[in-house]
Amino acid sequence: MEKPPRLLLSRLWLQNRVYDVTLNSVVFAWKEAEPNKKRAPGSNWNIGKAAGSHSVPVCEILAVQETAEESHKKNVGKWHRVPKRPEESYQPPAFTVFYAERARQHRWRCSSVTFHCPDWGLCQLWIHTMEEQLSLLTSRPKRLLVYINPFGGKQQGKRIYEQKVAPIFSRASISTDVIVTERANHARDHLRTDADLKKYDGVVCVGGDGMFSEIVHGLISRTQSDSGVDQNCPEETLVPCDIRIGIIPAGSTDCICYATVGANDPVTSALHIIVGDSQPIDICSVHHNNTFLRYSVSLLGYGFYGDLLTDSEKKRWMGPTRYDFSGVKTFLSHHCYEGTVSFLPATDNVGSPRDKFKCRSGCHFCQHSGHLPFENQQICEEEEEEEEEKEDSVSDSGRKDVWRVIRGKFLAINAVSMSCACPRSPKGLSPAAHLSDGTTDLILIHKCSRLDFLRHLLRHTNKNDQFDHPFVEVHRVRRFRFTAKHQEADSELDLREMGKGLFGQICRDHPACGCAAAHSTWSCDGETLPHTAIQASVHRQLIKLFARGIEDQPVFEDSTGVCSA
Repeated sequence: MEKPPRLLLSRLWLQNRVYDVTLNSVVFAWKEAEPNKKRAPGSNWNIGKAAGSHSVPVCEILAVQETAEESHKKNVGKWHRVPKRPEESYQPPAFTVFYAERARQHRWRCSSVTFHCPDWGLCQLWIHTMEEQLSLLTSRPKRLLVYINPFGGKQQGKRIYEQKVAPIFSRASISTDVIVTERANHARDHLRTDADLKKYDGVVCVGGDGMFSEIVHGLISRTQSDSGVDQNCPEETLVPCDIRIGIIPAGSTDCICYATVGANDPVTSALHIIVGDSQPIDICSVHHNNTFLRYSVSLLGYGFYGDLLTDSEKKRWMGPTRYDFSGVKTFLSHHCYEGTVSFLPATDNVGSPRDKFKCRSGCHFCQHSGHLPFENQQICEEEEEEEEEKEDSVSDSGRKDVWRVIRGKFLAINAVSMSCACPRSPKGLSPAAHLSDGTTDLILIHKCSRLDFLRHLLRHTNKNDQFDHPFVEVHRVRRFRFTAKHQEADSELDLREMGKGLFGQICRDHPACGCAAAHSTWSCDGETLPHTAIQASVHRQLIKLFARGIEDQPVFEDSTGVCSA
């Protein structure tokens, strides 16, 4: 592969040292011209910061500007030492390059380097040439619509944006229109009807996963409405959204940001937005009969996670700690639910949920996995009839495009369209799930003892295979359905005794009978669904984020984290 032609090559000064600075359409680099030469006396520059050779991709340069002489501004009105020689008072013209540099744990930081030029004409040439190269990066946003949720997480969304994000956007010459939401679904409703999306290159949400879900629902609904697509029809092929979404994490878990960027850091997310990264992700539509319910981006859970969410909603006054409390309570309740799960396996080349490698930036499966048209999918009626005769058996004819059916008692049914990794669970619910391969990983937790279920939950926090249990099965699917039959309380637990304590779910009409609720609730990205009988379909690459997926191994050649040539 031929190297791109060199645009500029000059010898410039950087902190009392001479550097050979080069620029082409791909890389901006500087290399010390006289590495063995001693520094000038009195210089307090840290040699370790820029010693040797360094390079920055042009696509990760944020801005370039002429550097003003700050020494005179700082010392106005003060006594000055009279220079012994005229050249001591001379300040050569300089320009500063702001760029994104990689830090540890997938974080990015905003850094800068200032070069001094021998004359003003050369300084302006460098500035104009670099600005011209940046203008050729057409994927970068110039105007953004920003929604801030001031109530999510620790209620720090507005402060995070104003102090950490807005200054970076301003430096990169990105104009923004900011809306601070005043109620639930404010952003969703505004995007559906009022927002003039043609004015913007992207939509940014400052908040948690709930705020992101609002943006997703608003944009997808707007796109389908403008395209004449009926969202209530489960068989419809949805139209992908053209506008990208940026996430500035300011919530409790920030699962989406963690799984697509690798860190819950506002500055990192802001830098991905500025450089114009694009990462498509799958969306799962959820229907009850012919009625649209919600879109799911990360977790669609029934049983354990549904019960946990339902209980935690009653304790919002506790803040994020409500999830810990409700999690313990739901675990001790240990309810299992009987029902029927039918699903359409992803039979083409999409990998397996138990693969050792994970979805990363430039993932092969996400780039090449095809989408199976709905009209080519058929249910095997004969196998469904056979299933009615055998409980907990699985129909498997080995034919393509055939639905499989599983009946049984489940502690949890989870469908995840991404790993669902977060700081508390670095691997997530399905470590090998892909962001944009057109599938979701369906995880079935069959009835088991509390101890076994605890072992399964603990594996979310370590490196052991969380699917390596006889009561756990996982399938990579394109569509699935669920119908609840009834709930059966675990025989290990005396419900009559539980009814007197904290963790009881005894029927109010018959407090002495020990019967429990008939079914659980579906949790869809932190929101409960009104129906238990659902059908879910995966829509491949329906939206795009300002992200690039998690990168494998950031390179650290020096203390700044900048790649060395």
